[in-house]
Amino acid sequence: MIKPLSGSVPGTDSATLFARLRQALEREIPAAVALRHRLHAVPDLAGLEGPTRDLVLAELPGGMVDAVAGTGALVRVGGPGPAVGVRGELDALAVTEQTGASWASTRTGRMHACGHDVHLAALVALCRAVDSTPGAAPLVAMLQPREETYPSGARDIAESPLLRSHQVTSIIGAHVQPTLARGQVAATPGTVNAAADEFHILVRGRGGHAAYPHLTSDPVLALAHVVVALQRVVSRDVDPTSSAVLGVSTLAAGSAANVIPDEASASGTVRTMREEIREQVHSRLVEVAELVARAHDCHATVKITCGEPVLDNDPALATRAGALLSELGLTVSRPLMSFGADDFSYLAAALPGLMMFVGVDGGPGAQLHGSGFLPTDEAVRDVSMAMLAGYLAAAQSG
Repeated sequence: MIKPLSGSVPGTDSATLFARLRQALEREIPAAVALRHRLHAVPDLAGLEGPTRDLVLAELPGGMVDAVAGTGALVRVGGPGPAVGVRGELDALAVTEQTGASWASTRTGRMHACGHDVHLAALVALCRAVDSTPGAAPLVAMLQPREETYPSGARDIAESPLLRSHQVTSIIGAHVQPTLARGQVAATPGTVNAAADEFHILVRGRGGHAAYPHLTSDPVLALAHVVVALQRVVSRDVDPTSSAVLGVSTLAAGSAANVIPDEASASGTVRTMREEIREQVHSRLVEVAELVARAHDCHATVKITCGEPVLDNDPALATRAGALLSELGLTVSRPLMSFGADDFSYLAAALPGLMMFVGVDGGPGAQLHGSGFLPTDEAVRDVSMAMLAGYLAAAQSG
């Protein structure tokens, strides 16, 4: 069982406080499910999350509210002193929902297809439980904008002086994950998500009539060879005991069948689990593109946009949360790592952090960002319990 929490009232032992928090959280679940439905029906895209933020603020207990990251907010629950930060994402995706739910999105082309509605509802339930439980450690709810796009809302929060002014000591996050069975939660120590970067390659040549290719320097042909050559970077340049992904996702060139264009472009993603591999892949990406283009009498320019860093879970937080998850009726899953990315990594780089992945039933063939992704309402309870485990694990070290 957990040791006494920071802020506990005299005469309240940790076992009693744990039981009271769990009971209080259970009482909040029905209201949280109703809130999830309301949030799901009115999704807001990244950078436009003000209405979603206000809807959530109206359901949170009264406390200190600080605006952050444009459309985001930090809400303090509890008294003074060191606090545990818990993150919930505000933004939805530009996806047209096809779930058929009675509470489906009412906004064409917008959908909570990544579970952020579940996360927010669970966070509200946790805040209300902490607020109603005397002796519970202070909590700072992080209502974060722009998780799905750049610039990152989490990065703005991590760089804000508000974390220090609120004395936030640890950061907790929980994310639905349809690859895990419902009732399972991954609280994996160490690296769990990759660094995610984007690149754009522009190949310039000398266009002309397609019937006279000898009078041109064909950027389409050059780019095609660049794309093929890039496949060797991971397979031949990266140590096979390390992991990386380099994928070309878009190609663009020309506007007529009988014209060789002056330019051709491509873009894609780089995912890596270690900083030194990240730097190596970036360097080879530029070198391969430039040299292959030059071999075809063209010139390549490469722009790399660095995104989220590697997401590393604090080992001590992961271990303590794992023990608490079992006490809350959830099953600790196998360790889970993926080449997905989450800007929670900026927060976890600033302070000890823990991102947990919560198994959900999202429907037949469900996957994150899919138009049919719809976790069942049981996910609200499971995510809220996972957040409680993380909150308690962090409070132990307070």
